[in-house]
Amino acid sequence: MSAADPNASLLSLLQLQRRARDAATPEALGFVMVNETLQLLPYRQAVLWTQAGLGQVAAVSGLPQPDTSAPYVQWAGRLCRHLMRPLPGQSEPGAAPEPSAALTEVSVESLPEALRTDWTQWLPPSALWLRLGHAPDLEGGAAEAGLLLARDTPWLPHEKALLQELGHAYAHALHAFRPRQAWQGRLGAALSGKARRRWIAALLLVSLCPVRLTALAQAEVVPQNPFMVRAPLDGVIERFDIRPNEAVQPGTPLFSLDTSVLRTRMELARKALDAAQEEYRQSAQAAVTSDKSRAETALRRGKLQEKAVEVDYTAEQLARIQVKADRKGVAVFADGNDWIGKAVSLGERVLLIADPGQVELLAWLPAADLLPLAVGDRLTLYPQGAPLQSFDARISSVAYRAEMTRDGFLAYRIKASFEAGQAPPRIGQLGSARLHGGWAPLIYVALRRPLAVARQWLGW
Repeated sequence: MSAADPNASLLSLLQLQRRARDAATPEALGFVMVNETLQLLPYRQAVLWTQAGLGQVAAVSGLPQPDTSAPYVQWAGRLCRHLMRPLPGQSEPGAAPEPSAALTEVSVESLPEALRTDWTQWLPPSALWLRLGHAPDLEGGAAEAGLLLARDTPWLPHEKALLQELGHAYAHALHAFRPRQAWQGRLGAALSGKARRRWIAALLLVSLCPVRLTALAQAEVVPQNPFMVRAPLDGVIERFDIRPNEAVQPGTPLFSLDTSVLRTRMELARKALDAAQEEYRQSAQAAVTSDKSRAETALRRGKLQEKAVEVDYTAEQLARIQVKADRKGVAVFADGNDWIGKAVSLGERVLLIADPGQVELLAWLPAADLLPLAVGDRLTLYPQGAPLQSFDARISSVAYRAEMTRDGFLAYRIKASFEAGQAPPRIGQLGSARLHGGWAPLIYVALRRPLAVARQWLGW
């Protein structure tokens, strides 16, 4: 921007001030500073440094977001941290800098050797450092950010004046993103003098109010005293004759095992029985005239009886291939397709037959949330998918020791019986159980978990 065009410079200055104050986020404001300042005066590179946290490079010209691992960004961060040091005469961070000190021209010769040697690699020779503090009409005035502009040609006096004027607008825009001062001031006023004592008394009173100890546990509705249907022998399940949650009666077919192996074994056993019968018949006929054949007759009779027992045993196994229900109830299993073609062993559980009117609650209380519970204590089930429904129950048993759950955490197994006078929930219903313990002060309930962790770490 040339000095001969003051109207254009003034228009660009006003536009940049509006753009800065209209920025919705600190990132958008940083983009305006390092990129759109080019509308007011020419430069080649710009870097914005903020005091947020331990200090960081917030924006770099030509990049949407600076990469903190890039060598240029790391070197620029060290340079800006050096330039952000308190100015001469500014004894403490909260002191307001003089207006003439808000804009300084960087002298490469005065920089530390580590920064001076790398300057030519990263930046052109002429650079301005604009310290962005609070606006003069606001409290404070300490620098909270800095804008570094660099180019090849020297900076002119009127350009420095324009940039210093623009710096006040940038500082004012930065201050809008610092709401901490406002609420800290109001909080300090509220906690001063008599108001502080009233707040402390109120907090002590509230912290001593007795509240009920509670804990949440994963819960599931399970059948009470179900009948377990097991595999009658080793084999492969061929088909399921029922569907999940289907009502069954005594004698209803449930599932069947594959019969191909047993039928082959049965056929071989029958042929072996026929051969043993023929050998015994021939031995009995020869025993009339031969003493040797008479001695073999008893052996042949034993072998015949052995083959007969094998046939009867195989026939008994064939009769057990189809499993039937022994009682009335509902078949509880996930899906028959999960079992078809699966090999099962003798005694392996396949499904349950339960009475839908006889259910109980199974809850898993995490070991870290253990409460002093006893048989007869009340708990409430809040089922998933039914926010307006709940069920009351009474604890019937509490496990002596914690065990690992299927979700991978230690928990105590708790069983509870639902109270009479309410419709029992559906078998398999999941939800959260709220367990109720004794009464304790509110401060103990709030600090119970942190105190337990502190004792584990400190050992007291």
